[in-house]
Amino acid sequence: MKLMRVGPKGQEKPALLDAQGRVRDLSGLVGDLAPKHLTPAGLAALAAIDVAKLPVVENPGRIGVPWTGIGKFVAIGLNYSDHAAESNLPVPKEPVVFTKATSCIVGCNDDVVLPQGSVKGDWEVELGIVIGSKTRYVSEADALKHVAGYCVVNDVSEREYQVDRGGSQWDKGKGCDTFGPIGPWMVTKDEIADIQNLSMWLDVNGKRFQTGNTKTMIFGAAFLVSYLSRFMTLYPGDLITTGTPPGVGMGVKPNPVYLKAGDVMTLGIEGLGAQRQQVHAWNPALIDG
Repeated sequence: MKLMRVGPKGQEKPALLDAQGRVRDLSGLVGDLAPKHLTPAGLAALAAIDVAKLPVVENPGRIGVPWTGIGKFVAIGLNYSDHAAESNLPVPKEPVVFTKATSCIVGCNDDVVLPQGSVKGDWEVELGIVIGSKTRYVSEADALKHVAGYCVVNDVSEREYQVDRGGSQWDKGKGCDTFGPIGPWMVTKDEIADIQNLSMWLDVNGKRFQTGNTKTMIFGAAFLVSYLSRFMTLYPGDLITTGTPPGVGMGVKPNPVYLKAGDVMTLGIEGLGAQRQQVHAWNPALIDG
C-alpha cells in the first residue's frame, strides 16, 4: 500500500494511492492515519479494505505528511562513503546519530522557509524508515520485521548553524521550521523487493546535483534499526532518516552552492515517489498559515 494524507494544513484526510495512481479516500473508514494504523494489525486491517469501493479523490490538492503522531525523528549522518569524502570527514566506525525536531516536519511539496540570517541552506535526499512496532534491543536479522514501510525525506540543513556554529551539535542546523519534508506517501515494506537497491536523485532548479543508490549506504536499514534500538525504544510512527548520497551543496567544488529564495528542489527515490519544494526567505506566515 501507499498511504497518504491530503488536504490543507490541519485538515488533512487519510487516503491511499491505488494501482492506477488514483487517490482513494479512507476517511469514511479511518479518522486519520496514526501510529496504530502502522502496526502489523493496523496494516493488516487496511490491507483488507476493498480499494475499488473507496471513493476516488478527483482533485486531492495538497499532499500532507503521510501519517500523524511522529514521536521521534531520528537521523543518521555521513552514511554514504562518497558523501563523507565530499564533506572531508572520515567514514564513521559507528552510525552518527542526531535528531531533527518534529516541529520541522512538513508535507512533501510544502514551502521550505530559510531561517533568519540563513546563508548556507542545503539539501539532502534520504530514505526514511517508518517504525511499525515497539522495538528494543532487536537483532539485525529481525529488525525489518519491526518496520511498517519507507518514505522519501529531504533532510534540509543549514550548514552554518550545523558546522560553523554547531561543532559536534548538529541538531540546530537540522531542525529549523520546514526542514523536514516527508512523503508523498508511506510505502509499506511488502512493495519494496530490496530496500538496499533503490536509486535516488535530487535537482535544484532543474540541475541534477544528487544521484545515488541505497546500496552504497555504509550502514543498511536493518543494521540502523537494530543499532538505534540499543539506545532508545522505537515506537510505531517513529521515523529514521538514513543519510544522503554525494552531491550536497556544501560539497560542490570549487565553490559550494547554497539555497536561496526562489530556488526549487525536486527529489525522489525509486518506488517511493517524488517531492517538490520552493525555497523562501524567512516568512513565518508560510510556516504557520
